[in-house]
Amino acid sequence: MDSHSQQSDVAIENKRIPWILYGTAWKEAQTERLVELALQQGFRGIDTANQRKHYHEAAVGRALTKVINSGLVTRDELFLQTKFTFLHGQDHRLPYDPAARIAIQVQQSFASSLEHLFTEIIDSYVLHGPSRGTGLGPDDWEAWQAMEEIHDSGRVRMLGVSNVNIDQLRLLYQKSRIQPHFVQNRCYAVRGWDRHVREFCKDNGIVYQGFSLLTANRDLLASAEMAKIAKHYGRTASQIAFRFSLDIGMLPLTGTTNADHMRDDLEIENFRLEPDHVRLIEHLAVI
Repeated sequence: MDSHSQQSDVAIENKRIPWILYGTAWKEAQTERLVELALQQGFRGIDTANQRKHYHEAAVGRALTKVINSGLVTRDELFLQTKFTFLHGQDHRLPYDPAARIAIQVQQSFASSLEHLFTEIIDSYVLHGPSRGTGLGPDDWEAWQAMEEIHDSGRVRMLGVSNVNIDQLRLLYQKSRIQPHFVQNRCYAVRGWDRHVREFCKDNGIVYQGFSLLTANRDLLASAEMAKIAKHYGRTASQIAFRFSLDIGMLPLTGTTNADHMRDDLEIENFRLEPDHVRLIEHLAVI
């Protein structure tokens, strides 16, 4: 069994988590077509958010419905993850009443997500970043407690948080009634691939989801060292980066818009990096 199978492709609360997710941010009018394409290529995990500023959640739902109705997949075969986003992360197209209490905003946003995605249950519901850069404020706790109540209702299988630093994550884990199943962060090689947060996740049974693995690390992917490693395996530098993420216990997201790249990303399941190469990549760009 590959390391990714041990770490992320496991059943939590009777739901299997895919080893890679398709991210739907910044796709606008192409969202429906690209989500449908990703599912046709073999993706079974979809990440979105009820944040019209960067996501088109309703278009994701249309694609899901089309593919399910075609018979290609069933809802039970899909892993759907969406997010609640605070007001400061939204534009004018809000999924809730901005004058309402945070708890009501969470409830309204979640109800809207269910409508957008044509589903009665969300597999993973994520707090789309804390309300402040350091620590956790009253709004964060009110939002998380509202998410816990939704979890209690059975309409969410797992909870998560994104865009957090180690201190925020430690505080949330220690003080919450329902601890996060997931952390989703932008992952920079120059910061040790978010090592401190990843290690906390590993030590506490949290699945770490890494996004922007390619776009946040363009210099590393273009380096001579990565080219040499890619040549050794007969793979692309992008495939090496995604395989590396699995080998260090990460669940990667990809948002590629190219069908060939989608297939390439899914093919990383078929090989593993040698331990020396994992160690080399982990330290290549650390400052």
